[in-house]
Amino acid sequence: MTELDTIDRAIINALQGDFPLCPAPFAAAAAPLGLSEGELLERLRALRDAGTLSRFGPLYQIERLGGAFCLAAMAVPEADFERVAGIVNGFAEVAHNYRRDHRLNMWFVLATETPAEIAATCAAIEAASGLPVLPFAKEREYFVDLRLQA
Repeated sequence: MTELDTIDRAIINALQGDFPLCPAPFAAAAAPLGLSEGELLERLRALRDAGTLSRFGPLYQIERLGGAFCLAAMAVPEADFERVAGIVNGFAEVAHNYRRDHRLNMWFVLATETPAEIAATCAAIEAASGLPVLPFAKEREYFVDLRLQA
């Protein structure tokens, strides 16, 4: 990861919420930062390419759009962890994947277009990895307004 300059830090701090909803949102977001729309887009692209940002985009309540989220876990033998992580991360439905110090040492979030696709994706991951996937349905929604200062 590269060192952030003052402008990159300002961009990260400013764009973690309340993104403008207007015909030219990047131009509107760039103005308070003293940047042009093109400069902002180029810096965001560079931050993504460097791995500083893993994603930049909106968060949706997928259930309101007919989709589903699911937290899933796997018990992966340590010697096989990287291979299985590569398989799991290769699925477009995998939003996040975390290593944990626990018998269930791989946890990931599935996001699918329909609730039925959760089971199908778990089955596909099981078939590809040779290991069982334990899906945990969401029981209630938590809204955490996490903002990280760069």
